[in-house]
Amino acid sequence: MICTDEQLSDLLEELRSAQWVALDTEADSLHAYPEKLCLIQVCTEAGARLVDPLSGIKLGPLLTALLKHELIVHGGDYDLRLLRRHHEFVPDRVFDTMLAARLLGHRKFGLADLLKHYLGITLEKGSQKANWAKRPLTERMERYALADVQYLKPLSDRLKHELIEKGRLGWLEESCARLIADCAQPKTPNADSAWRLKGSARLDRRGLAVLRELWHWREKEALAANKPPYFILSHELLVAIAAAAADSGRVKQLVPNWYSCRRRNGLFKAVARALALPPDQQPEPVPQGSIALNDGERARFEELKRRRDARAAQLGIDPALIASKQTLVRLARSWHQHAPDLMSWQRELLA
Repeated sequence: MICTDEQLSDLLEELRSAQWVALDTEADSLHAYPEKLCLIQVCTEAGARLVDPLSGIKLGPLLTALLKHELIVHGGDYDLRLLRRHHEFVPDRVFDTMLAARLLGHRKFGLADLLKHYLGITLEKGSQKANWAKRPLTERMERYALADVQYLKPLSDRLKHELIEKGRLGWLEESCARLIADCAQPKTPNADSAWRLKGSARLDRRGLAVLRELWHWREKEALAANKPPYFILSHELLVAIAAAAADSGRVKQLVPNWYSCRRRNGLFKAVARALALPPDQQPEPVPQGSIALNDGERARFEELKRRRDARAAQLGIDPALIASKQTLVRLARSWHQHAPDLMSWQRELLA
């Protein structure tokens, strides 16, 4: 484990001469709120290393060195967003083995599945839900973290060879560029939608008011306790309490028995505040379903869907990789307006 700037300097020397670099990260999202970056795994031809961001070392030189390389990642969306959010790091180039596998038609594209398929390697996944903020790491956790990067290079070589054979390497390059661009954009939560959880569509305006107030109460509790919000109150129970409060006001039987008096009273006060709101301050329900297509748009949608599905079947890939249903709806309404949002290989398959 690299915990000092002196140890990090050795890794920087390796990176200066490295021909390739594989990267992964670990966070404590299952154990803390908000999450933090707890581990960076780096692998070169010289071997795999673990870097401890919690040790106080200066990560700037490491991130600068990583910018000079194409980074081999697997399912890099979470890792790139984590590094962007906490350290303003946006790589120049990545090779995402999960994206590559999907573009080759793999339906099982987890790292363990791909390593078993291509390299005959079985990964141990026992530390998936470990608390990566704890120190020292156990030997098992270190082995797990190192395994997530030490096989990415041979896996990427196999995938790249197949992509070239099928003429799809350009698809991956464009998809990885889109991944970087998407992850570089900070996500700004919509204040009117963040609290609209699954199941909230069945609530009336009073119920929505309670749900909104409870969601904000839960956020404060989670931050104070440094626990993920669902550890405080599950989404399902949040919606159930909101529904019961709006219907009968009887919510006591739904409150977890393990709540302290302080937390229980805080929840009841949140419900009372919401129920006391005048109707004009209660949230409006969000209309369900998309706006209906007219006859011409419906015909264009069906033609685009037929074309997408036929091309996907011919190529042996998931149709959603070419375009989702929502994308097809937008294209049916206005191809000229929304086609530029597609990647060039997607446009070619649909045009």
